[in-house]
Formats: sequence, structure tokens, C-alpha cells
Amino acid sequence: MKKIEKRTFLCLLLAAALLTGTGLFVLRFVLYGGRWASFSANRHLYNSQGQLAVGRVLDRDGDVLSWVDENGSRKYYDGATVRKATLHAVGDAEGKIGTGALVAFADRLSGYNLFTGAYSPLGAGNDLYLTIDARLNYIAYQALGGKKVAVGVYNYKTGEVLCMLSSPTYDPLDPPEDVENDPAYEGVYLNRFLSGTFPPGSVFKTVTLTAAIENIPDLFSRTWTCTGSTVVGGETITCPHAHGALDISSALANSCNGVFAQLAAELGPERMKQYTEQAGLTASYSVSGLHTAAGRFDFSGTTGQLGWAGVGQYNDLANPCAIMVYMGAIAQGGKTAVPELVLKTVNPLGLPSLPTLTSRTKSLINADTAATMADMMAKNVTDTYGASRFPNMDICAKSGTAEVGGGKVPHAWFAGFLRNEDAPYAFVVLVENGGSGADVAGSVAAKVLDALVNGY
Repeated sequence: MKKIEKRTFLCLLLAAALLTGTGLFVLRFVLYGGRWASFSANRHLYNSQGQLAVGRVLDRDGDVLSWVDENGSRKYYDGATVRKATLHAVGDAEGKIGTGALVAFADRLSGYNLFTGAYSPLGAGNDLYLTIDARLNYIAYQALGGKKVAVGVYNYKTGEVLCMLSSPTYDPLDPPEDVENDPAYEGVYLNRFLSGTFPPGSVFKTVTLTAAIENIPDLFSRTWTCTGSTVVGGETITCPHAHGALDISSALANSCNGVFAQLAAELGPERMKQYTEQAGLTASYSVSGLHTAAGRFDFSGTTGQLGWAGVGQYNDLANPCAIMVYMGAIAQGGKTAVPELVLKTVNPLGLPSLPTLTSRTKSLINADTAATMADMMAKNVTDTYGASRFPNMDICAKSGTAEVGGGKVPHAWFAGFLRNEDAPYAFVVLVENGGSGADVAGSVAAKVLDALVNGY
């Protein structure tokens, strides 16, 4: 009797293991079946050169950016500059750029579904419409002047990314022969907007200011005098020049390192960590399934090092996409849309996919604080950056010039948002070793936003 009981128990365990394993397999099949089917070794979808041989990639206006010819070869837009400007959004034929649609959304291009897999009796593949406007990428590329950049513009209400540019780039129809050993193409396979992290410089002062507004009661009645250098915790915090007498608004507009280093030291490491995390700068966002790089910040050093961290230096590293999302959160008073890159897919019968529900972030900033921040950032533009550069725009912005050491030219940042009802856009521009944030990165932003808002 005991033997029968033991054998019965063992059979039940085996049956339970079988059911559990089957359940896990089914779950993984539902979640990852499209990824499995679109693996590059699948010769039903890929040609002998390893190119995805199904589906078309289009921008939001219907401009065809990549397609397959009658011989099964991957083709690209007829215009080398557009091909370069959209490389990291569309992808290369060899699949080396993981954020490109030809890799990241291969399952959607193939027409994969749970019932018929990648096989479709209707035709070969789907049309995939990206949210980007290829014209805006083109304009951003023309404005960058050969620098390494990350540019992003998105609708903070819908989440649609209208411009996503990463450089260096190359023509996918004429790839460079020796990418690995050519300094001009260093990091070319990296999408700097989604996957890069960089010292944020003074754009991070928006986070320090948020913490100060909510934790320093007399902040708006205080004044400071900047002589060009300030000692914080025994360490000298320098500014490019003496700013003179400042209140908090003029300290932000003039981007005074001394003032913001003192504020960071007063706030302390725990509060700085709390507000940086709340702002989403240490988080990773899922952009249509593509995960952004998480920022890294260190507030555990000396008081002087904490001061430098509060102005966006020391060991601070931020992701451009996360900065853009934070700008969108300020614009909307706390929560904002999570960026999306896929607008829709259309099958060979012309039937579009179901609309994607807009995902929202957690609250990244208090609503009252966001309103105060927006007004102060608008004052930055009128007092410092020049409102005439941004016609017909109610723009709020912060520039940044991030020192990178080694005798190299600083990174240039420009980030912010528009408050126009018909133009709810947040943006970020990073120009590696570009110099002045307001001049260099601000000029790129001005050209892209002008084309977006005014149609130029």
C-alpha cells in the first residue's frame, strides 16, 4: 500500500511539473513568440544576406523609408541624407543597430500572430508606420554640423516621438568599410538618444531647483553674490564668470554653479537622491519595447562633491530620453506620456492595427512646483537664450554645458518644452563636445522646433 502511495505521489509531482512547464512555455510563447519567429536565422523571413526580406518601414506621413524589392533585397529611401538621418530609427540591413525597426519590430513587419505565426496567405509582411517625421530628422541632421548628437522631440500628451536622431551615422546603402577602426564612426551602432548616458551639466539644475523649491522655505527671498567662484565644503565651485547679485530666478537664468552647489549641499545627499529618482532619471523607460539606459548619480561623496553633483557634474550620468520625459512631466504638472515609436501597422489587406493606449509615467514632479518651474524656465528664454529664436512658441527651456575633462570641449545640452495648446512638445538636444549649450544645442533645437511649429 505504501509503495502505491509513494508512486502515486511521484506521478502527481511529475504531472504538476509537466503542467507547470507547459504553462511557462505557453506564457513565454505568447510573450516572446514574435521574437522567436523573427530570429535572423529564419530563412522564411530573411534572405541569404541576412536581411529582413518582408515588410515596409514608413514615417508618420507615409514616406517609405525601407522596403523589399522583387528579388528580396532590402532597399532604402532615395536620398542619402534622409537615410543617414533615420538610420537609428529604421536600422541597417545587417541588423547591427538594435534599436532600428528592422530589428526591434521585425515581428510586426513580418505580420506575425499567435495563430499563423509569420506565415500569411495575404502577402509578405506588414507596413510599419513609425511615429517619427523623416523631415524633422533631416533638419536635425543638417543642423548638427558633423558632431555626435542625440536629438529627441515628442508629444508629451500622446507619447509619439516625432524626431529621434543619433549621430555619428552612415548611409545604409553605402556602409563604411572599417567602422571599428575609424574614429569618425566611434559608437555608431549606439542609439545615443535611447541607449547613451552622459554628464547632464546644468540641465540637471532643474532637479536641484525642484528639491530646493519644496524644502527651502525662504528660497525666493534669498539673494547671493557670485564672484566667479564659491567654496562649498572646502572645494572651489567655479563659474565661467562672475554673475554678481542674484536671486533664484536669475541664478537659474545665468546657470550659476555656485548657487546651485550651495543649494545641493544644504539639501543633503538623501534629498538629492530622492528627487533625482522621483524625476525618473535613474529609471529605464520602455519605448515601444526598447529599454532606455538608466542614469547613474552619486551623492555619497564629500560636501564639495555633492555640490558639483547638484550642478550636473561629478559622477552624474543622464539619458537624453529620460531628460526629455522629465521635461514633458514639468509641462503637464507631474505625469506625462511614455514615448512611443510605433504609430501603427497595416496588413496587406489595408487593415490597420488596433490603436495603442498611451502609457503614463508616475508623478515625476509636484504640480505646483512644476508650474513654478515652467515660469522660471520661460524666463530663461526671454532673459538669456532669446525668445526671437523660437517664433510663435511659448517655450520653457534650460541649457547645459557639461564638462567632460581630459582637455575636451564640454558637451552642449538644451532641453525643455512648449506650452502651446496646439504644439505640446518636449525636446532634448545633446551635442557631444559641442561647447555652449544655449548656442550650439539651442540652435539645433530652434531649427527643428521651427520646422515642427511653423512648417519651415
